[in-house]
Order: sequence, then C-alpha cells, then structure tokens
Amino acid sequence: MWRVIRLLLVIILLGVLGLIGYSYSGYLVPAQQNITAPVDLDVD
Repeated sequence: MWRVIRLLLVIILLGVLGLIGYSYSGYLVPAQQNITAPVDLDVD
C-alpha cells in the first residue's frame, strides 16, 4: 500500500513541477492589445 501512495505522490509532484515549468515557459501569456475609449465626466 505504501508503494501506491508513494507513486501517487511522485506523480502529483511531477505534475506540479511540470505545470510550474510550463507557466514559466511563456505559453500561458495572454495576448495584449491597447483599448482606448472616451470617458464623459459629468462634473459641475
């Protein structure tokens, strides 16, 4: 039973490390664009 738990922990650890590496690789960066819109202020 201990072998199964250890294998599961190793798989989870590798998954977390893979997700961290994937996020730092730059593939999770969203596309950016500039948006300009006029704002009407009702100031008296």
